[in-house]
Amino acid sequence: MSEDTFRSVEIERTSLGKYVVRNVRGGSLSMGTGEDDSFTPVELLLAAIGGCTAIDVDHITSRRAEPVRFSVEVTGDKVRDEVGGNRMRNLRAEFTVTFPEGGDGDRAREALPRSLQQSHDRLCTVSRTVELGTPVSIVEASGSAGD
Repeated sequence: MSEDTFRSVEIERTSLGKYVVRNVRGGSLSMGTGEDDSFTPVELLLAAIGGCTAIDVDHITSRRAEPVRFSVEVTGDKVRDEVGGNRMRNLRAEFTVTFPEGGDGDRAREALPRSLQQSHDRLCTVSRTVELGTPVSIVEASGSAGD
């Protein structure tokens, strides 16, 4: 993998069920089991799906007009069964976007449906990865068992 395609985060345990996620740029956020205000991994998955598409759509439509309102609600059902184990179903990202009156706002409104479709069909790395079902490898780092 090349430097321009490789992505990573590091997750460090701070206490039982509590973690800090860090990126290479120095950003961090709290993650946990949902017993406090930290984001759960499932909430982060929902945020990643909505955030990825939001960024795509915002970049496309904001060239035409600055939105008056731009929000995304991402929902899904967490299910557990013997066949598939724990997973999410019925994932849905609902966009509420309004633009100002006038020609620029009209152009942004016209671009909105196409930008949503473009993000879903090819631009959003997160939702594309989820929909295509990319395998995940879980491995133990060499030498980590007895450090």
